[in-house]
Amino acid sequence: MELEKIIELIHTVSESNLTQFTMEEGNLKISMKTDKQTKIVAAPAPVLPAAGPIAAAAPQELTAISVPAAADTAAEAEDTIPAGNVVKSPLVGTFYNAPSPEAEPFVKEGDTVKKGQVLAIVEAMKLMNEIESEFDGTVEKILVSNEQVVEYGQPLFVIK
Repeated sequence: MELEKIIELIHTVSESNLTQFTMEEGNLKISMKTDKQTKIVAAPAPVLPAAGPIAAAAPQELTAISVPAAADTAAEAEDTIPAGNVVKSPLVGTFYNAPSPEAEPFVKEGDTVKKGQVLAIVEAMKLMNEIESEFDGTVEKILVSNEQVVEYGQPLFVIK
């Protein structure tokens, strides 16, 4: 490889967002590394077409977006939860209020429930996990919607 090509390669790698580059050609091995700090910004996933080839695109610069801190959203959620015994999600997954789309919900607000009674299902990795009441009482409030994604520890029901 010519010296001019090596210098061009060094400039190209330096100007890019790469932090490490290695190339081998015959007996020649070139390895470059930089101490650039990579900043990762959370952004919504792009919507891709349902079918058809996806064209390769040049890397694009990410734009910073404003995301409320988890503590802020947790504090807001706690403010809206009525007093009572709270049943929380034991895992991350999709919340279902009924055993099938055509079936009636397991419980509705105002229903009386017993400890151990199934309140809902949370699907995680194609496994259906029944959420049982930890308390005897009346369903005061259902805090999530059907087919909503829930987080670990997220309040699902308030039982009084």
